[in-house]
Amino acid sequence: MGTPRVPARTVLFKRERTGLTYRVPALLPVPPGPILLAFAEQRLSPDDSHAHRLVLRRGTLARGSVQWGGLRVLGTAALEEHRSMNPCPVHEARTGTVFLFFIAVLGHTPEAVQIATGRNAARLCCVTSRDAGLTWGGARDLTEEAVGSDEQDWATFAVGPGHGVQLRSGRLLVPAYTYRVDRRECFGRICRTSPHAFVFYSDDLGRSWHHGGLVPNLRSGECQLAAVEGGPGGSVLYCNARSPLGSRVQALSADEGTSFLPGQLVPLLAETSRGCQGSVVGFPAPCPSRLRAGAWPVDARSHPHPPSSGPRVQEPLEEGAEDPREVAGGCGDGPGEPGPGPGLGGDCAASEAPTPSPTWLLYSHPTGRRARLHMGVRLSRAPLDMNNWSEPWVIHEGPSGYSDLAALPGPHEGDPAFACLYESGVRVSYEEISFSLFYLSDVLDNVPPGKRCARCLPS
Repeated sequence: MGTPRVPARTVLFKRERTGLTYRVPALLPVPPGPILLAFAEQRLSPDDSHAHRLVLRRGTLARGSVQWGGLRVLGTAALEEHRSMNPCPVHEARTGTVFLFFIAVLGHTPEAVQIATGRNAARLCCVTSRDAGLTWGGARDLTEEAVGSDEQDWATFAVGPGHGVQLRSGRLLVPAYTYRVDRRECFGRICRTSPHAFVFYSDDLGRSWHHGGLVPNLRSGECQLAAVEGGPGGSVLYCNARSPLGSRVQALSADEGTSFLPGQLVPLLAETSRGCQGSVVGFPAPCPSRLRAGAWPVDARSHPHPPSSGPRVQEPLEEGAEDPREVAGGCGDGPGEPGPGPGLGGDCAASEAPTPSPTWLLYSHPTGRRARLHMGVRLSRAPLDMNNWSEPWVIHEGPSGYSDLAALPGPHEGDPAFACLYESGVRVSYEEISFSLFYLSDVLDNVPPGKRCARCLPS
């Protein structure tokens, strides 16, 4: 493998001289085409409490490049006297509806204040579009419906940020997290809260929404999801979450997000010192025949293989118990469709793949351990094996922050494309939001093999 290349980069949102800043990207492909919807927060300053409105740019993918339209402020994605944050879009394939979820936070109330007081100031909202983001309906406040009485035990909550997914069953999933109040009264103050990832879901094409159970043990925050096909137990939902524990947390669900098994720390996916949001997207593994026929090199980086074992989980902690790791150290298909999209799953002949293709995962996150630096992309060929992640391919040198990945049809059969929308800059990571497009063949050519991938190769 030669010197890793860096994909071309297009700046979609750039900090303005007035101080207007763009943060927290979200990316959604809408078929056919596809149309790419790139969302961000527009802030009056880089500070979270100065978030203002959500913005959008629409792009059209054609012949391996994207033509982008101008920036639009989504005026309907707002509640009066609230600021709009955390764009999280999901596409419903049957009706063609795009649901853009976000939280509306009262005034300038910071998340830290909500956590300290145990008084939630966030509302769960969404707007919808039936024409791939050209027009949007009014904001719908779903808090009472989807959160209900549990709000009294949540200091605050948020969605995503980044994309949601639709499963083969048709269930729509929106990733989310909450700070649960574990003990409320200590001399009149909140004693303890803990962050937990979970999902909001709909089984009726988005007409009604509910929330699933929390990841029960490890501290887990901002998260994304992927459906993993081809495991020993069938399809499972994979959740990859931010954590303050030094490494990412993964959790699996066997009931489509209604509940989660206890989470696991993923040592190969290190966090920055204070943690950072990351993105994950699932896609069908390429056919072994294509790899061996010379489409890509046959080596430790390019062999598909089934997961080496079923889910291995840690025992859940008793309610209120200290986690010794915390004391010591301080989710088959593409992301938005109920079946494989064009170029994402149809490259295997039926005789080669009588069952759904095993899923590979792509993951993006800054590679710096102390600071948000160097946006990296990692590949896992066995998502249920947390030791299977490759070393990162750095697609942007320098300050980098939040990101969102999307899987797309590529111009060549069997070589799907991927897009990454990510925070970037020269001095700080919130100077701009950039877009890069690359292919599975690029990933296989540039990611170094994982530390334990060799033992998973077929004999």
